[in-house]
Amino acid sequence: MDTEAQQTERDRSSRPGDPGPEGRSRFALLSRVADWLPGGRITLAVFAGLGFLLLLNAFVVQPFDIPSGSMERGLRIGDRVLVNKVAYRFGAQPRRGDVIVFDGTGYFGDADYIKRVVGVGGDHVVCCHRNGRIEVNGRPVDETAFLYPGDSASSVPFDVVVPPGRLFVLGDHRDDSSDSRDHLGSPGGGMIPVDDVIGRADWIVWPYRHWTRLTRPSAYARVPAAPAGGAHG
Repeated sequence: MDTEAQQTERDRSSRPGDPGPEGRSRFALLSRVADWLPGGRITLAVFAGLGFLLLLNAFVVQPFDIPSGSMERGLRIGDRVLVNKVAYRFGAQPRRGDVIVFDGTGYFGDADYIKRVVGVGGDHVVCCHRNGRIEVNGRPVDETAFLYPGDSASSVPFDVVVPPGRLFVLGDHRDDSSDSRDHLGSPGGGMIPVDDVIGRADWIVWPYRHWTRLTRPSAYARVPAAPAGGAHG
């Protein structure tokens, strides 16, 4: 009889929906913290929300303000973009046409920059083709969909092979952009290490009238793979 009574008591204490001693202890702790804080549970909820936003900013997405006109016409001064920080964290690599934010320390300057990827490791990038376009791996790229109106593909001629693990980047407003072309004689030859990429700019979120998703231009889809060994074509 005593054994049956004890078993019945244990069954009642663990019935579905009961948080159990550990759950009740956590709730009690949160309640005590809320009582201690000015504003109580509202303040606790605010702190929890801020903590979530900090984690989100550190590991998932980060807002980035556009400081110059180097990426016009698509990105204007004062626009705010959301940078996807996990876009390249699980084996994916930056692709031609992606708009990326990177740390330019030691290459461009001690700051973060936003540019478009034109060449990836192994690519042979030349300017200019006889029709005035940039040529990647022997294929001219039609940049009219995003190039700033009135700009040429480049006023600076170049003929480079991008080393493995690096990126050749340009601004869309070529006449108002300091990019890989301007650092060809600098350490690293103006090529950005993939490891210094912070993330991919995926959305313009401010001002609201500019709200749009940033997509990879189709012009780069027709560029062939880099030649073996990155040899000149």
